[in-house]
Amino acid sequence: MAKRYEISNEAWDAVSDLFIETRRRGRPRVSDRLMLDGVLWILCSGAAWRDMPERFGPWSTVYQRFRDWRNNGALDRMLKRLHLKLNEQGLIDLQTWMIDSTAVRATRASSGARKKGI
Repeated sequence: MAKRYEISNEAWDAVSDLFIETRRRGRPRVSDRLMLDGVLWILCSGAAWRDMPERFGPWSTVYQRFRDWRNNGALDRMLKRLHLKLNEQGLIDLQTWMIDSTAVRATRASSGARKKGI
């Protein structure tokens, strides 16, 4: 069983081919699964990158891998694949959509108040 914030074996098997290892010289590449677990920990906990537990390796390595995956579209392809799989299993209610307004910051001027100094 996967630990909290870590991807399960079944989920990893479904998306592992999206994370292609590149051949580089020098130090051996750290496991993509461990790096993905680190990214999930950050996204779920809301902590800063520098506060990541040491079990995921250096925070800078996890952050760099996250940026690489974001830039080459691997994360988008993973989400699309998982969305299709969950939809086929009937686990997604397409009638339910939500936005959490507590995450949207607004200034006083957004509600019609005058800006200071004007």
